[in-house]
Amino acid sequence: MSVLVGKKAPSFSAGAVVNGGEIVNDFSLNQYVGKNHVLFFFYPKDFTFVCPSELHAFQNALGDFEARGVKVVACSTDTEESHWAWLQTPKNKGGIEGVTYPIVADTSKTISEAFGVLAGEYEYDMEGSLTASGPMIAYRGLFLIDKSGTVMHQLVNFFPLGRNVEEALRMVDALQYFEEHGEVCPANWHKGEEAMKASFDGVADYLSKH
Repeated sequence: MSVLVGKKAPSFSAGAVVNGGEIVNDFSLNQYVGKNHVLFFFYPKDFTFVCPSELHAFQNALGDFEARGVKVVACSTDTEESHWAWLQTPKNKGGIEGVTYPIVADTSKTISEAFGVLAGEYEYDMEGSLTASGPMIAYRGLFLIDKSGTVMHQLVNFFPLGRNVEEALRMVDALQYFEEHGEVCPANWHKGEEAMKASFDGVADYLSKH
């Protein structure tokens, strides 16, 4: 498991479903560099139980993210066709109909691996054949990426543990407050509360580059 905080988010180009039903072949987060913050999250599999609750929760909060200039993008190791089929399935039948943000298809599993959230790994057996150990699907990883393409926050949950969308929004608010005011945000800080003056070189170094 890699820690990407403070590093550039891994670059990729992959198939995805956008706008709730349009399949594109060359989706990349690079399109947002210099323009938007990005909330990029992984989930294990389409047509499961915890996953739709998360995808709907992010959709319900999409207006709040967009108001902050944040692009929400999801990803799993399923195919574009699987994403598309799930998007056409009504919520009352376990589907994610109504989700409009992009869902990336990491069919090669290289995106999950690059972000350090792939459960399992490739290896060679005694005969030299490539095999896989583990389920080879993504943990519930979440990455907040700034406009320069740098990962500023990451969270990785095991399969049964759904994420808190309100906490994701709080982290966006904290990052954007820091970027605007140069002040750091203490524990349990929420937008509108007092922050603290920075007192270490890492903050000044970051602000000088952004």
